[in-house]
Amino acid sequence: MDHPAQSDGFVRGLSEVIGGPIGEHAAGHDKPQAQWSGRFWTATRIVIALTCLTLALHWVQKSPCRDGAWADHIQYTRFCYTDVLALYYAEGLNEGKVPYRDHPVEYPVLTGYFMGVLGLPVHALGESRPELNQALWFYDANALVLGALAVATVGAILAVRRRRPWDAAMFALSPALFVTATVNWDFLAIGLAAFGMYAWARRHPAVAGILLGLAGAAKMWPLFILGPLLVLGLRTERLRQALLATGTALVTLVAVNLPVAIPYRESWDRFFELNTERPIDWGTLWYIGRYLDGKWNPADGPFQWLSNHVDPQLNYLTYGLFGLSCLAIAALALFAPRKPRLAALAFLVVASFLIFSKVWSQQYVLWLLPLAVLARPRWGAFLAWQIAEVLYFVSFYGELLGASGKQVFPEGVFVLAATLRLVTVAVLCGLIVRDILRPERDPVRQTYEDDPDGGVFDGAEDAPWLARWRARRALADNPPDNPPPDREPVTA
Repeated sequence: MDHPAQSDGFVRGLSEVIGGPIGEHAAGHDKPQAQWSGRFWTATRIVIALTCLTLALHWVQKSPCRDGAWADHIQYTRFCYTDVLALYYAEGLNEGKVPYRDHPVEYPVLTGYFMGVLGLPVHALGESRPELNQALWFYDANALVLGALAVATVGAILAVRRRRPWDAAMFALSPALFVTATVNWDFLAIGLAAFGMYAWARRHPAVAGILLGLAGAAKMWPLFILGPLLVLGLRTERLRQALLATGTALVTLVAVNLPVAIPYRESWDRFFELNTERPIDWGTLWYIGRYLDGKWNPADGPFQWLSNHVDPQLNYLTYGLFGLSCLAIAALALFAPRKPRLAALAFLVVASFLIFSKVWSQQYVLWLLPLAVLARPRWGAFLAWQIAEVLYFVSFYGELLGASGKQVFPEGVFVLAATLRLVTVAVLCGLIVRDILRPERDPVRQTYEDDPDGGVFDGAEDAPWLARWRARRALADNPPDNPPPDREPVTA
């Protein structure tokens, strides 16, 4: 079993404070986790307990807002804002409105179903018991289910990394988890996507496709994982399994959407319309560019022009840049010296989407969290990213207070925090690319022979077409010595 105090330089350095890393001859050091069954506090149970503790502290941190009485901007001054409560009223759930049928919802359909399944019973209970605080009950019900999904996500990480259970502690102790776990319903998609990746790791491509399709029906980003599946399938000649997962995902996505898309087309379209019409949002690359543009060129710089021409120019630009980044990741996946791991490619794709997107909400950090743990379980850069996310979280609420008429700090402070967030994510991407190009530096492959999350890709050889391409390239780079030209014999 991997011990971070020995394998991770950052943790090893910190361990010196308490006497140094565990010794090679320590009791149980060389024993697999299964042999520790006599001890209750195994690594798995410790990680799950830490996750529950972080989620409980998150619930306490959000408690000032749970009653729904947000006076004097308490949701910003106490850092406890959550869409769960705001949209309970905005989407008409407090009035018993059925999502999509009675009111358009700004989210994909599975999230709308989830809101209704929890919100409508709370409303019915409140109708029969007027003294009941519906907001508090709705938030607590959501926090309980979303928290269970977060714990299940950790369980999926632990299940695919049995030799490295302490990797999941990065998720359990994440500051971003502490501050954003129930800001929105993102853990519905995250939990389903984690189960989908677990099913793929256990070599059940159809089940993986169903779960990824359900996750994509809650939030669109889990569908991006299908791209790395297809590219790795092409590289390893396991395309049939990748196509099976992709096909079942798309069929599941359509099946979940049709009951809303056909009878309530206008309500169903609301999600797509909103994403098309939304302007440059807080903290994005484009927001940073517009701010700097205004400082350097107050008249009319390119970012300000884009801000005023959202549809279609900005949309085309963001989609185009994301598409180019996906092509670059596909080329990396196909032609890297060794087949990349699935989680590493998935992290790069989702991170690229966020970097170039015109919307990067505070809770989107949760999308990357399990992928980061699986892609690069190293604490140093991970903690730097998490600190940047917390700084952004705090400065974002200061910016919201400023927009509400209570200036806290200059806008430049918020832009600096947004820049740090973007840079740390980009650095993580760079480190993952380096590990792909130099697989001997990959911490996971120092424990496993290949890819424990890869399913049918784990241990698979490269396809013959790639071997032939490499042979032709090697021949072109190092041609054999040309024989000397034939000459006529010299006669005396």
